[in-house]
Amino acid sequence: MPLTIVVTAKQVLDPETPASALQIDHARKRMVAPPTVPPVVNGYDENAVEAALRIKDALGAANVKVTVLSVGKAFVMDVIKKPLSMGADELVLVQDEVCDALDAFGTARVLAAAIRQMGSVDLVLSGRQASDWDQAQVPLILAELLGLPCVHITRKVEIKDRSVVVERVLPDGVEVVRAPLPALVTVSSELGQPRYPTLRGIMASTRKQPVIRKVADLGLSPADLAPKVEVLDLYVPVRQRRCEFIPGETDEEKGRNLAQRLREAKLI
Repeated sequence: MPLTIVVTAKQVLDPETPASALQIDHARKRMVAPPTVPPVVNGYDENAVEAALRIKDALGAANVKVTVLSVGKAFVMDVIKKPLSMGADELVLVQDEVCDALDAFGTARVLAAAIRQMGSVDLVLSGRQASDWDQAQVPLILAELLGLPCVHITRKVEIKDRSVVVERVLPDGVEVVRAPLPALVTVSSELGQPRYPTLRGIMASTRKQPVIRKVADLGLSPADLAPKVEVLDLYVPVRQRRCEFIPGETDEEKGRNLAQRLREAKLI
Protein backbone atom coordinates (compact mmCIF):
# COMPACT_ATOMS: atom_id res chain seq x y z
CA MET A 1 0.00 0.00 0.00
CA PRO A 2 1.35 3.44 -0.88
CA LEU A 3 1.89 6.03 1.82
CA THR A 4 -1.21 8.26 1.86
CA ILE A 5 -0.66 11.95 2.56
CA VAL A 6 -3.44 14.54 2.86
CA VAL A 7 -2.47 18.21 2.61
CA THR A 8 -5.01 20.78 3.78
CA ALA A 9 -5.03 23.96 1.71
CA LYS A 10 -7.05 27.17 1.87
CA GLN A 11 -7.99 29.69 -0.80
CA VAL A 12 -7.38 33.14 0.70
CA LEU A 13 -7.28 36.80 -0.20
CA ASP A 14 -3.96 37.73 -1.74
CA PRO A 15 -1.91 39.03 1.23
CA GLU A 16 -0.13 41.38 -1.17
CA THR A 17 -3.38 43.26 -1.81
CA PRO A 18 -2.91 46.89 -0.65
CA ALA A 19 -5.05 47.85 2.31
CA SER A 20 -6.51 50.73 0.33
CA ALA A 21 -8.06 48.24 -2.10
CA LEU A 22 -9.76 46.13 0.59
CA GLN A 23 -13.37 46.56 1.62
CA ILE A 24 -15.24 45.23 4.64
CA ASP A 25 -18.68 43.70 4.55
CA HIS A 26 -19.79 44.94 7.98
CA ALA A 27 -23.00 42.88 7.93
CA ARG A 28 -21.13 39.60 7.45
CA LYS A 29 -17.90 40.81 9.10
CA ARG A 30 -15.81 39.62 6.19
CA MET A 31 -13.11 41.15 4.04
CA VAL A 32 -14.09 41.70 0.43
CA ALA A 33 -11.35 41.51 -2.17
CA PRO A 34 -11.46 43.83 -5.18
CA PRO A 35 -12.76 41.99 -8.27
CA THR A 36 -9.51 42.68 -10.11
CA VAL A 37 -7.38 40.82 -7.53
CA PRO A 38 -7.73 37.01 -7.69
CA PRO A 39 -7.35 34.89 -4.55
CA VAL A 40 -4.32 32.68 -3.94
CA VAL A 41 -3.50 29.44 -2.16
CA ASN A 42 -2.34 30.21 1.37
CA GLY A 43 1.45 30.47 1.31
CA TYR A 44 2.09 28.19 4.29
CA ASP A 45 -0.18 25.57 2.69
CA GLU A 46 2.03 25.68 -0.41
CA ASN A 47 4.94 24.89 1.92
CA ALA A 48 2.95 21.89 3.18
CA VAL A 49 2.35 20.74 -0.42
CA GLU A 50 6.08 21.07 -1.06
CA ALA A 51 6.85 18.97 2.04
CA ALA A 52 4.52 16.24 0.76
CA LEU A 53 6.11 16.30 -2.70
CA ARG A 54 9.61 16.05 -1.20
CA ILE A 55 8.50 12.89 0.60
CA LYS A 56 7.12 11.62 -2.70
CA ASP A 57 10.44 12.38 -4.43
CA ALA A 58 12.37 10.57 -1.71
CA LEU A 59 10.21 7.43 -1.55
CA GLY A 60 9.22 7.23 -5.21
CA ALA A 61 6.08 8.37 -6.98
CA ALA A 62 4.60 4.86 -6.97
CA ASN A 63 4.94 4.63 -3.19
CA VAL A 64 3.22 7.87 -2.18
CA LYS A 65 -0.19 9.38 -2.93
CA VAL A 66 -0.70 13.08 -2.20
CA THR A 67 -4.27 14.36 -1.88
CA VAL A 68 -4.99 18.05 -1.36
CA LEU A 69 -8.13 18.86 0.65
CA SER A 70 -9.81 22.26 0.82
CA VAL A 71 -13.00 23.69 2.34
CA GLY A 72 -14.81 26.76 1.04
CA LYS A 73 -17.86 28.36 -0.51
CA ALA A 74 -16.65 29.16 -4.03
CA PHE A 75 -13.32 28.11 -5.50
CA VAL A 76 -11.45 29.67 -8.39
CA MET A 77 -10.29 26.54 -10.20
CA ASP A 78 -7.23 28.13 -11.78
CA VAL A 79 -6.11 29.01 -8.24
CA ILE A 80 -7.04 25.98 -6.15
CA LYS A 81 -5.69 23.55 -8.77
CA LYS A 82 -2.15 24.91 -8.33
CA PRO A 83 -1.15 22.02 -6.00
CA LEU A 84 -2.09 19.62 -8.83
CA SER A 85 0.19 21.47 -11.22
CA MET A 86 2.96 21.25 -8.59
CA GLY A 87 2.63 17.45 -8.55
CA ALA A 88 -0.18 16.46 -6.17
CA ASP A 89 -2.19 13.42 -7.28
CA GLU A 90 -5.73 14.36 -6.25
CA LEU A 91 -7.77 17.40 -5.22
CA VAL A 92 -10.84 17.10 -2.98
CA LEU A 93 -13.00 20.20 -2.49
CA VAL A 94 -15.74 20.52 0.12
CA GLN A 95 -17.65 23.31 -1.58
CA ASP A 96 -20.83 24.39 0.16
CA GLU A 97 -22.70 27.59 1.02
CA VAL A 98 -22.48 26.54 4.68
CA CYS A 99 -18.69 26.79 4.53
CA ASP A 100 -18.82 30.56 4.09
CA ALA A 101 -19.42 31.20 7.80
CA LEU A 102 -17.25 28.54 9.44
CA ASP A 103 -15.03 29.35 12.37
CA ALA A 104 -11.85 27.39 13.14
CA PHE A 105 -13.72 24.60 14.94
CA GLY A 106 -16.28 24.24 12.15
CA THR A 107 -13.57 24.12 9.51
CA ALA A 108 -11.70 21.45 11.45
CA ARG A 109 -14.88 19.37 11.79
CA VAL A 110 -15.46 19.44 8.03
CA LEU A 111 -11.83 18.53 7.34
CA ALA A 112 -11.94 15.70 9.89
CA ALA A 113 -15.11 14.25 8.36
CA ALA A 114 -13.64 14.44 4.86
CA ILE A 115 -10.41 12.74 5.96
CA ARG A 116 -12.29 9.97 7.74
CA GLN A 117 -14.29 9.38 4.56
CA MET A 118 -11.04 8.86 2.64
CA GLY A 119 -10.25 5.80 4.73
CA SER A 120 -6.70 5.05 5.82
CA VAL A 121 -4.55 8.21 5.90
CA ASP A 122 -0.94 8.01 7.09
CA LEU A 123 0.05 11.66 7.31
CA VAL A 124 -1.81 14.98 7.37
CA LEU A 125 0.20 18.08 6.48
CA SER A 126 -1.05 21.63 7.03
CA GLY A 127 0.38 25.10 6.79
CA ARG A 128 1.28 26.53 10.20
CA GLN A 129 -1.46 29.18 9.81
CA ALA A 130 -3.55 30.97 7.20
CA SER A 131 -2.69 34.46 6.01
CA ASP A 132 -6.25 35.78 6.32
CA TRP A 133 -7.08 35.23 10.02
CA ASP A 134 -3.58 34.21 11.26
CA GLN A 135 -5.05 32.16 14.11
CA ALA A 136 -3.18 28.84 13.60
CA GLN A 137 -6.05 26.97 15.29
CA VAL A 138 -7.46 24.66 12.60
CA PRO A 139 -4.56 22.14 12.40
CA LEU A 140 -4.42 21.73 16.17
CA ILE A 141 -8.19 21.21 16.46
CA LEU A 142 -8.08 18.83 13.49
CA ALA A 143 -5.40 16.70 15.15
CA GLU A 144 -7.50 16.51 18.32
CA LEU A 145 -10.65 15.51 16.39
CA LEU A 146 -8.75 12.79 14.51
CA GLY A 147 -6.90 11.61 17.61
CA LEU A 148 -3.50 12.13 15.97
CA PRO A 149 -0.18 13.21 17.45
CA CYS A 150 0.60 16.74 16.24
CA VAL A 151 3.98 18.35 15.64
CA HIS A 152 3.71 22.08 15.06
CA ILE A 153 5.82 24.56 13.04
CA THR A 154 8.36 22.40 11.21
CA ARG A 155 10.97 23.09 8.56
CA LYS A 156 11.72 19.51 7.47
CA VAL A 157 9.54 16.40 7.24
CA GLU A 158 10.78 12.87 6.49
CA ILE A 159 9.35 9.36 6.71
CA LYS A 160 11.53 6.73 8.39
CA ASP A 161 10.46 3.24 9.49
CA ARG A 162 6.73 4.07 9.53
CA SER A 163 7.39 7.16 11.60
CA VAL A 164 7.52 10.85 10.72
CA VAL A 165 10.76 12.61 11.69
CA VAL A 166 10.62 16.39 11.65
CA GLU A 167 12.69 19.43 12.55
CA ARG A 168 10.67 21.87 14.65
CA VAL A 169 11.47 25.58 14.46
CA LEU A 170 12.23 27.04 17.89
CA PRO A 171 13.07 30.66 18.80
CA ASP A 172 16.64 29.65 19.66
CA GLY A 173 17.27 26.61 17.49
CA VAL A 174 15.79 23.41 16.08
CA GLU A 175 14.20 20.40 17.78
CA VAL A 176 14.16 16.96 16.11
CA VAL A 177 10.94 15.05 16.85
CA ARG A 178 9.82 11.54 15.85
CA ALA A 179 6.14 10.52 15.93
CA PRO A 180 4.43 7.29 14.89
CA LEU A 181 2.14 7.30 11.88
CA PRO A 182 -0.59 8.35 11.44
CA ALA A 183 0.23 11.88 12.54
CA LEU A 184 -0.41 15.54 11.72
CA VAL A 185 2.41 18.00 11.03
CA THR A 186 2.21 21.73 10.36
CA VAL A 187 4.79 23.22 8.01
CA SER A 188 6.36 26.65 8.12
CA SER A 189 8.08 28.83 5.52
CA GLU A 190 11.50 27.76 6.87
CA LEU A 191 11.01 24.63 4.75
CA GLY A 192 12.04 26.71 1.75
CA GLN A 193 10.51 28.00 -1.45
CA PRO A 194 7.77 25.75 -2.88
CA ARG A 195 8.52 24.42 -6.36
CA TYR A 196 7.10 26.23 -9.36
CA PRO A 197 4.56 24.34 -11.47
CA THR A 198 6.12 23.05 -14.67
CA LEU A 199 4.43 23.39 -18.04
CA ARG A 200 3.92 19.63 -18.02
CA GLY A 201 2.37 19.84 -14.56
CA ILE A 202 0.07 22.66 -15.60
CA MET A 203 -1.12 20.72 -18.64
CA ALA A 204 -1.67 17.60 -16.52
CA SER A 205 -3.68 19.57 -13.95
CA THR A 206 -6.10 20.80 -16.62
CA ARG A 207 -7.04 17.18 -17.31
CA LYS A 208 -7.62 16.35 -13.64
CA GLN A 209 -11.04 17.15 -12.23
CA PRO A 210 -11.39 17.76 -8.48
CA VAL A 211 -13.65 15.59 -6.37
CA ILE A 212 -16.48 17.85 -5.15
CA ARG A 213 -18.22 17.13 -1.85
CA LYS A 214 -21.05 18.84 0.01
CA VAL A 215 -21.22 19.09 3.78
CA ALA A 216 -24.22 16.73 3.76
CA ASP A 217 -22.10 14.14 1.92
CA LEU A 218 -19.86 14.03 4.99
CA GLY A 219 -22.72 13.31 7.37
CA LEU A 220 -22.71 16.84 8.80
CA SER A 221 -25.51 19.38 9.15
CA PRO A 222 -25.35 23.17 9.52
CA ALA A 223 -26.20 22.72 13.20
CA ASP A 224 -23.03 20.64 13.65
CA LEU A 225 -21.00 23.56 12.31
CA ALA A 226 -22.54 26.41 14.28
CA PRO A 227 -19.80 28.95 15.12
CA LYS A 228 -18.37 28.80 18.62
CA VAL A 229 -16.67 32.19 18.20
CA GLU A 230 -18.48 35.44 17.46
CA VAL A 231 -16.66 38.20 15.58
CA LEU A 232 -17.76 41.45 17.20
CA ASP A 233 -16.07 43.87 14.84
CA LEU A 234 -13.75 43.93 11.85
CA TYR A 235 -11.99 47.04 10.60
CA VAL A 236 -8.87 48.28 8.87
CA PRO A 237 -6.62 50.02 11.43
CA VAL A 238 -6.13 53.73 10.88
CA ARG A 239 -2.54 54.87 11.19
CA GLN A 240 -1.69 58.49 11.97
CA ARG A 241 1.72 60.08 11.96
CA ARG A 242 2.77 63.45 13.32
CA CYS A 243 6.12 65.15 13.16
CA GLU A 244 7.08 67.62 15.87
CA PHE A 245 10.15 69.85 15.60
CA ILE A 246 11.95 70.57 18.86
CA PRO A 247 13.12 74.21 19.05
CA GLY A 248 16.38 75.43 20.51
CA GLU A 249 19.16 77.88 19.82
CA THR A 250 21.92 75.28 20.19
CA ASP A 251 22.20 71.51 19.88
CA GLU A 252 22.51 71.26 23.65
CA GLU A 253 19.30 73.25 24.18
CA LYS A 254 17.48 71.15 21.60
CA GLY A 255 18.65 68.02 23.41
CA ARG A 256 17.36 69.31 26.76
CA ASN A 257 14.03 70.33 25.20
CA LEU A 258 13.72 66.91 23.53
CA ALA A 259 14.35 65.12 26.81
CA GLN A 260 11.76 67.35 28.53
CA ARG A 261 9.21 66.63 25.78
CA LEU A 262 9.79 62.86 26.03
CA ARG A 263 9.39 63.06 29.80
CA GLU A 264 6.09 64.93 29.41
CA ALA A 265 4.89 62.22 27.03
CA LYS A 266 5.99 59.61 29.62
CA LEU A 267 8.30 57.94 27.11
CA ILE A 268 11.30 58.24 29.43
